Amino acid sequence: MVEVKRKEGESIANLIRRFSRKIQQSGILLNVRKTRFYKKPKSKLRIREEAKMRQEITKIKEKLRKLGKDEEEFDIRDRKLFKYLLGKEK
Repeated sequence: MVEVKRKEGESIANLIRRFSRKIQQSGILLNVRKTRFYKKPKSKLRIREEAKMRQEITKIKEKLRKLGKDEEEFDIRDRKLFKYLLGKEK
């Protein structure tokens, strides 16, 4: 709990500014924003699928790098291109 007491002769604006700074430094605001909405935990299957996808993307990026292609030229996040590149691999 953050507590700020008004100093003698301190304006309300300064008091609010000090309070805001203390709240931000304590991390309370960050924590509240994170827990504002419930986020359902990922299933084990989803975690495995995402890990596999990351490995595939890494392999494709490595091949493109070896071929001398720019990573910016091929946006791996583009699903159509990704499926096309995966199809070529097999």
